[in-house]
Amino acid sequence: MGKEIERKFKIKEMPDLNAYPFKYIEQGYLNTKPVIRVRMEDETFYMTYKGKGHIEREEYNLPLNRESYEHLIKKADGRIICKKRYLIPYEGYTIELDVFEKDLAPLVLAEVEFETLKEANDFIPPEWFAQDVSEDKNYTNAHLALS
Repeated sequence: MGKEIERKFKIKEMPDLNAYPFKYIEQGYLNTKPVIRVRMEDETFYMTYKGKGHIEREEYNLPLNRESYEHLIKKADGRIICKKRYLIPYEGYTIELDVFEKDLAPLVLAEVEFETLKEANDFIPPEWFAQDVSEDKNYTNAHLALS
């Protein structure tokens, strides 16, 4: 990767999730300024660096093996975030609906990634989306891990 452009939303109504695939995600933060995260996504493991910004920012992923992930996750600050990420197609995009588990439940957030900043700004969310929290640091996973 190189650049991530995404918007994040709270939701007001849960869609029927039975029709959509999901990935189980566990992640922890080794640092938050800059963001350095380790993540297990089903059986894939990697470390991510994220630059400054909210809607648009740098992002780089480095593959890890299970042993490296298990070693690094023990060094994470704050809580380990666990969530199911449902992949929901919507007008040419994929909504990533994160259903948080454990002590972050019942939080649910939707993210949509874009190719360009113009696409992100022009995006009209579906009716079941609520407030746009793309620029609210309180809804970043790094903040949720440390709060």
